[in-house]
Amino acid sequence: MALVVICGQPCSGKSIAAITLAESLKKSDTKQSVRIIDEASFHLDRNQNYANMPSEKNLRGKLRSDVDRSVSRGDIVIVDSLNSVKGYRYELWCIARAAGIRYCVVYCDVDEAGCREWNKERSDRGEASYVDCVFEDLVRRFERPERRNRWDSPLFELYPSRDGIEKSSLVILEAVTYLTKTVDSKTQVARVLQPSIATQSARFSEANSLYELDRATQEVINAVVEQQGLGGAISRVTLGNELPPIEICRPVGLPELRRLRRTFVKLMGQASLSGPPLPTDADSAKRRFVDYLNGEFGGQ
Repeated sequence: MALVVICGQPCSGKSIAAITLAESLKKSDTKQSVRIIDEASFHLDRNQNYANMPSEKNLRGKLRSDVDRSVSRGDIVIVDSLNSVKGYRYELWCIARAAGIRYCVVYCDVDEAGCREWNKERSDRGEASYVDCVFEDLVRRFERPERRNRWDSPLFELYPSRDGIEKSSLVILEAVTYLTKTVDSKTQVARVLQPSIATQSARFSEANSLYELDRATQEVINAVVEQQGLGGAISRVTLGNELPPIEICRPVGLPELRRLRRTFVKLMGQASLSGPPLPTDADSAKRRFVDYLNGEFGGQ
């Protein structure tokens, strides 16, 4: 098992690098199962994903949740996205550490001019490309990975504009070797991250009530943010699965939703000491949280 984070500026060859690495891993001696998690799997336009901070945070949340579910299946997971925020790369590193698996970052190092040219070529061909305002914003906010950071190490650097991206390239071969070879306990050349006490307790069990409650309430918040971020005024957020809708009479920001979520989890924990136990399935937890939100929004 391993987690590979693809990182780079917009239009720097990340998707090609992810596909090339995945194909090389599948043809290696270990015949590892490889899964690529990317933005296209959510069927959203790349400009919509990065149009504003709520949309971008929601996208990162979806990617992170998908990674969290996938690392426990024994696959090599490749996250094909910008992954441009170092704090977000740290979160992915924590997931790998909690799972006790290998981790590395593959960085596509292309200068801004090269990325801009490739983005324009895509636009000229009628392919998916970034609009100018989104492209400039992403370039400005990009945080380059550094080897000295534990969440950026080991770091494999590709130079697509200079060398191209080939299965036979030295960097790809080095990454494949690192991800597939047997761990040397003495040299730790291929290092497996070790879970800490904190990460083990946080990931105790899928059936753990507090974990289920925490995850379910976060999914509700993600749904509220996502549907508000689609544009236009809405008065109802639907969740599906025969769950009641959330009735809102005004735009609700992420800080307020987080505050309400913390309060709800605290109240549920206190109530379980002398009352009914915490819900052990996602739908029950979501239904209680929806009822709580409707009570809060209905009184405003």
